[in-house]
Amino acid sequence: MIIMQILAISGSLRAVSSNTAVLRAAAMLAPTGVNITIYSGLGDLPHFNPDIDVDPAPNSVASFREQLKQSNGVLISSPEYAHGVPGSMKNALDWLVGSGELVGKPVALINTSPRATIALASLTEILTVMSARIIEKANITLPIAGSGLDEVGIASHPEISHSLKLVIEEFARYCFTNIKP
Repeated sequence: MIIMQILAISGSLRAVSSNTAVLRAAAMLAPTGVNITIYSGLGDLPHFNPDIDVDPAPNSVASFREQLKQSNGVLISSPEYAHGVPGSMKNALDWLVGSGELVGKPVALINTSPRATIALASLTEILTVMSARIIEKANITLPIAGSGLDEVGIASHPEISHSLKLVIEEFARYCFTNIKP
């Protein structure tokens, strides 16, 4: 059996983040054969600087790039701060522009706030410019921000968990049919 490896990235550094919670819930709801790993190094990445983007890359950057290379797809949930993508999320993406780990990589976006549309549009634009393959059928906006739901609450909420599970299954199906040998 092929195990589908999905790397999940939360754009929030908060310990109690609805974006991280939804990704943890996604991991709980993933179908058999799909392994969703939460990337935990966003806050460890140095500020992007082309002068230090040399071989070998800083350890945290090299680890991030390797995790992306080993994944069949990427699941991103990021908040909106002041109508934009959080600096930590943008910084992580900047480290990938020249190295190309997202080129052609399937990406699904989860938005935890129906009001946060500007950052989602910005993130979509950034990823498109980076040649990531955004899977529209696997993108979803869920009413989680401000709900007080943690990953268990999300995974057990009838409507939210059903919608999230369908999106994960759609994304996994897409990634499975596009695995490179």
